[in-house]
Amino acid sequence: MTHAPHARPLILGIETSCDETAAAVVGDGTQVYSNVIATQHDLHGRYGGVVPEIASRAHLERIVPVVREAMREAGATFDDLDAVAVAHRPGLIGSLLVGTSAAKSLAWARGLKLIGVDHIVAHLHACYLGANRDARDTAIGLVVSGGHTSLFRVHGPLDVEIIGRTIDDAVGEAYDKAAVILGLGYPGGAAVDRLAAQGDDHAHDLPVSRLARDSLDFSFSGLKTALLYAVCGKPLGSGKRFERDAGSLTDRQRADFAASFQRAAVTALLLKVNRALDRFDADTLLVGGGVSANSRLRTELEALARARNITVHLPAPEYCLDNAAMIAGLASTRYRAGTFDDWTLSASTRSGVLTGRVAV
Repeated sequence: MTHAPHARPLILGIETSCDETAAAVVGDGTQVYSNVIATQHDLHGRYGGVVPEIASRAHLERIVPVVREAMREAGATFDDLDAVAVAHRPGLIGSLLVGTSAAKSLAWARGLKLIGVDHIVAHLHACYLGANRDARDTAIGLVVSGGHTSLFRVHGPLDVEIIGRTIDDAVGEAYDKAAVILGLGYPGGAAVDRLAAQGDDHAHDLPVSRLARDSLDFSFSGLKTALLYAVCGKPLGSGKRFERDAGSLTDRQRADFAASFQRAAVTALLLKVNRALDRFDADTLLVGGGVSANSRLRTELEALARARNITVHLPAPEYCLDNAAMIAGLASTRYRAGTFDDWTLSASTRSGVLTGRVAV
């Protein structure tokens, strides 16, 4: 079977920062030829969250089959590639080591360029995947995921400046904890979103975090705790037991709690986005991360963009969650800039973009 020529540069991306083993082949930064993701939800669901040791072992088992499938779907051979890219920060160190080691091995064995990519910045590049536009915007960037809730000034695709971050829980983590509180299972962000559509979002007055008057930082621990007490009542004894649990709720009550939680969470996000747009000159808003798939957030961001006469770029749903296409896509920008990594590339639990303005 013959395939049309791939766009250049053609890059294999690898993503193993948390609990998705992912590989993708992307041409010219936006043309996605394959995007393969092996989730681990079945492994972590019983624990209500990701277990790092289990995650890293699962990556070891799945990385080779996932890479092979990505290459097969793309109709490409390793000889067709220009580079191998990998998310080497931030994330769970054991998981990152699996992906980084695999990428370095492939690049060395095939004589390919190696490009390390910051997972957080890649979430912003996801807005451009499959789209007929180049990643050249000067923008405000919002990353909302299970591990991160951050605001950036985006001076260019490889030049970002942190202007706000969560001081405690990420919004995606709060959604997952809300799902556990409501008895919806893990991971639960999508379940909360679906259930919220059936409820009254003003049934419960849950808190909207504002922090200081001019703060661009986020906080979601208070919202999570308020939901816990509203659903379960007061803690008993050591605090590990409560007066009741979600089993005592009717379907309607459960939906009302989900809707009220979602209204408070999204309102807090929009509040800080508006503050950032008031403070900085930008006519574009870039949004990425797993929570960017949330239906209410997408609707309200689009309404905000219309009201302010700005452009908002949201990823296609398949590129909201952790994926390797965004890794390969952002790496294309570094490839064209001629900035590569050598065999000393290391995994790191910390993102460089959370410390100030940096060139990625």
